[in-house]
Amino acid sequence: MTDRPLTLMAVHAHPDDEATGTGGVLARYAAEGIRTVLVTCTDGGCGDGPGGVKPGDPGHDPAAVALMRRQELEASCDVLKVSDLEMLDYADSGMTGWPSNDAPGSFWQTPVEEGAARLAELMRHYRPDVVVTYDENGFYGHPDHIQAHRITMAALEMTELTPKVYWTTMPRSGMQRFGEIMREFNEDMPEPDPAEAAAMAEIGLPDDEITTWVDTTAFSGQKFDALAAHASQGENIFFLKMGKERFGELMGVETFVRVKDATGAAATEDDLFAGLR
Repeated sequence: MTDRPLTLMAVHAHPDDEATGTGGVLARYAAEGIRTVLVTCTDGGCGDGPGGVKPGDPGHDPAAVALMRRQELEASCDVLKVSDLEMLDYADSGMTGWPSNDAPGSFWQTPVEEGAARLAELMRHYRPDVVVTYDENGFYGHPDHIQAHRITMAALEMTELTPKVYWTTMPRSGMQRFGEIMREFNEDMPEPDPAEAAAMAEIGLPDDEITTWVDTTAFSGQKFDALAAHASQGENIFFLKMGKERFGELMGVETFVRVKDATGAAATEDDLFAGLR
């Protein structure tokens, strides 16, 4: 037997990603006494600056934005009661097609082996029982999300560890509802063109392919507050427009696909730690 606590490690691309996709499970498992480790791969420097100044516009200072976003990330971690925050501090690569994708030192330009080796050291240190990251498309194709997936899977191969491994996802039924809600809160939002609609339809998974549905209803308030901690990016965080009560009604379950497991847990779960306790 060991006194080492059960440990969850979530590997995310940017400050605020931890709250969007996994805020509920981070808060829930922290409340259950599980050690929660957040690894954030980039500095978030391609986010909005003060006053909503966009990357590439006059007055946008990536270094200042990165500092501000680190402070917001630390505030979010306080809300979610994250035990340990680790930042790899690669430069934010920006959205697909941005010039920052090709910038030397950006996360997207970092060799996978380099990022994976650094992450593998953290895995050996924390010895997580559960690891959560994105799928091979980074959920929706963001370069830094894809790179976070790549280094996570490569890091696992570099270690002797055998944690349960999950990729974040959303049920297709939920994505459809999400689109309806976006139009509800943005009446002037145009209908997507056919290509965009087809791309949106491919995000997430059919409900019957999702292995793990975790009830985080009791922690939806913390998740909302963690998102709100990233105030500089509020324009981009649609969920904040719902208000806390509506958010709690709609965001009470987080879903995942289990891709590695040595516990023999049931194929469909309601707990990332099923088979471990």
